[in-house]
Amino acid sequence: MSGLRDLVLRLRNVFLKRQLDATLDAELQSHLQLAIEENIRRGMTADDARSAALRQFGGVEQTKEIYREQRGLPFLETLWQDVKFGARSLRKNRGFAALAILTLALGIGVNTVLFAVVHGVLLNRLPFRSPDRLVNLYEKFSEANPYNSVAGGAFNEWQRTTQSFQQMELIGFAEMNLSGERGQLPEVLPARQCTYGLFSLLGVHPLYGRLFTEQDDKFGATQTAVLTYSLWKRRFGGDPAVIGQTARLDSKVHTVIGILPEWFEYPDTQQQIWLPMRAEIDDNDMHSFGSHHFSAVARLKDGVSIAQAHKELNALQRRIHDERPGELTGNGATVTAARDELVRDVKTSLYVLAAAVGCVLLIACLNVTNLFVARAAARGKEIAVRAALGGVRRRLIREQVTESLLLAFIGGAIGTFGAYLIIRWVVGFQENLPRANEIHVGGVVLLFATAITAASGIFAGVIPALQATTGDLLAPLKETARSTGGKGRARLRTSLLIAEIAATVVLLIGAGLLLKSFVQLRSVRMGAATKNVLTMQISLPESSYGKPNQKPQFFEELVARTRRLPGASDAGLVTVAPGNGHYTDNTFHIEAEAIPADRIFMDAVVRAAEPGYFKAMDIPLIAGRLFADSDRHEKSDAMVISEKMAKKFFPNKSPLGRKIVMDWGGQPVFEIVGVVGDVLSDVDKPAEETMYFPIHSDRFDMGTLVVRSREDVSGLALAVQKEIGRMDPDLPVSHVLTMEQIVGRGAANAQFQAFLVLLFAVLALLLAAIGLYGLLSYLVTQRMNEIGIRMALGAQPAGILNLMLFHGLRPILLGLAIGLTAGGACAQFMRAVLFGVKPFDAGIFAGVGLVVVLVAMAACAIPAWRAARVDPLVALRYE
Repeated sequence: MSGLRDLVLRLRNVFLKRQLDATLDAELQSHLQLAIEENIRRGMTADDARSAALRQFGGVEQTKEIYREQRGLPFLETLWQDVKFGARSLRKNRGFAALAILTLALGIGVNTVLFAVVHGVLLNRLPFRSPDRLVNLYEKFSEANPYNSVAGGAFNEWQRTTQSFQQMELIGFAEMNLSGERGQLPEVLPARQCTYGLFSLLGVHPLYGRLFTEQDDKFGATQTAVLTYSLWKRRFGGDPAVIGQTARLDSKVHTVIGILPEWFEYPDTQQQIWLPMRAEIDDNDMHSFGSHHFSAVARLKDGVSIAQAHKELNALQRRIHDERPGELTGNGATVTAARDELVRDVKTSLYVLAAAVGCVLLIACLNVTNLFVARAAARGKEIAVRAALGGVRRRLIREQVTESLLLAFIGGAIGTFGAYLIIRWVVGFQENLPRANEIHVGGVVLLFATAITAASGIFAGVIPALQATTGDLLAPLKETARSTGGKGRARLRTSLLIAEIAATVVLLIGAGLLLKSFVQLRSVRMGAATKNVLTMQISLPESSYGKPNQKPQFFEELVARTRRLPGASDAGLVTVAPGNGHYTDNTFHIEAEAIPADRIFMDAVVRAAEPGYFKAMDIPLIAGRLFADSDRHEKSDAMVISEKMAKKFFPNKSPLGRKIVMDWGGQPVFEIVGVVGDVLSDVDKPAEETMYFPIHSDRFDMGTLVVRSREDVSGLALAVQKEIGRMDPDLPVSHVLTMEQIVGRGAANAQFQAFLVLLFAVLALLLAAIGLYGLLSYLVTQRMNEIGIRMALGAQPAGILNLMLFHGLRPILLGLAIGLTAGGACAQFMRAVLFGVKPFDAGIFAGVGLVVVLVAMAACAIPAWRAARVDPLVALRYE
């Protein structure tokens, strides 16, 4: 306690220095005056009395210094002196300070932005109760497909049998048509169904109202709904009185019972409404072992690890698989941490970006270090004079490091403020980024920014400070204009430049690969028309279109009306348009062929289309025929398959006329009548095996209308929606996009990554060019006498030019070699985020090498030209 009191007193004394010095001075003068008076009484003259008193008293200033050390904190006072000295020094060199500050602000700013994103998305704990115990559960069909959707029957068995889980709940996905009321337009809502215990499992409480109970989650129960905060504010004006009111979802009346809190965005940011699962989904689906539509989330019991839970669930699912040989069941199960599941699709991309911005910070620090080395050369005699006057090496190093830290913290403050502004743009641009609401500049992010700022300042200051104070500190005082000192500094600057070039090359290679990947995505052949094609999605609710032939008649009339619109050259209908995702698939077997003993089910993507769809989308007919008018009825058994499906399941033989038995209710049999070209379900993935059925069947309640035009097709969007409104005013339209927008949306993430990494690479290249220019300018200045002697002895300007270029390009070539080697290793890490590009792309590597050499030659040209044009007489007199 006494030590703490002493520390507080010493700290207080630091801030009361003037008052204490005044008191001390008065006290010392009082003692001195008393001694003088005593000497006078002894018979001395006034002058002799004062001299004797001073001799007796000792050095006054030394006494003051001893007292100051005892009462204050010498280290803090010395540090404050170093800060003031550094500030004065930087004020005298504003150009140097501005360049260093901006360079560090850039590196620290982009690193702070990426850390905020990585921390919010990948590192931050989920905002739920005991989030580390939350896991996601999947059925596994193979090592290549370990994350398959869960069947209701398997979930029921898991819930009833397992011992590793405290609680287990089920989630389903749907899109619901919200009818227009009170003058509002109808709209399609991304919705989730869940078993009633989901919110208690997560530890979520309603903002208003209540959440689901067991009574809500029963077959035949009164239909209820819970709204997300965003839907409540947007559609219902944030009025708490909406609790107890009704909303029509898919033409069914649902009672609103609760509002979720604003922070709740699970499992992604797109969800708008929640419904109780068993009240919405058919009971047969809830107990089927072969219908996989759900995801499962659970909470582990205390003391149970993910590995233990996985072992138990995997064994149980394997038993379920063995007990049901005729059903499509997974042969195992997968258990993953809930946090990892939410970010599985973005983790690699974020780590690539984090590595890129780390390179930017390293390059920025190397550049600033080089600036300090150059500045140390200019301050060599100043340091020597200070050493001659008693300055110790430790104090000289500390002064220079304090100066670099001062620069770093100014740059860090600017960079962090810039990061705060940029983060809003990043989150807005990446609207589908999971856990986007967790991304902000909080305490952890500020701590990270402070840490990298301090590390950058120390890194940038220590190396040149050690180099400047190594060896004989008085040597610069002995140097003359013809001295050859400074070789150590030149070697250090060259080494730093080599490292800077190597890091820049790695960044350029990454940027080149990502940019080429994005170009490949943008130019990918979809297998269908993409120019002047408009798409829009319609979903027909069972409650309004439940009678026989109602759905086929609606779709047929819609296509006919659309084809008659002015400006429409053709139209068609398919369940899911190309580029809009996998959506759904189904297993089947070929009639008259034995099911394999290993029970590996045949599987393909399911699409339904009307006869004119393939012509409207320019999907070529490879063999057989397309759907005909005779296929426009419920009992049609015609099927069209894609070329990839034909090659995979009917190798070296024609699939036409073969019968396919679908593994759904009643196991209907379809005959393959045609083979069409492959189309992409996802822009960034290869084409999938696909089977098409006639959409004129009550089995299909969702359709995507595709409209072709010879001119800009976006002008038809309103006209088509008006036609749909005339057919059914309560029917909303969703996903109104052109095919070009669909392709662009599929490439948006690749574009974002490529743009950022390319931006970082260009900035790094600029910094490297500045560093090279500075190095060569320094070498020219250092070797001015040598250049003058060479020219006086007959050297030609061309020879001097070549000599300087050689000195400038030598570190570039070495850094380029190191960077290409390191870039090849880093390219392997990026393999998962590349599309249609090999990690070792010879064109990219050669292009990067050429760009670096050209930029280096441009940076070397001015100093080398200046050296070649120097006047020998001026050079020989140069000091």
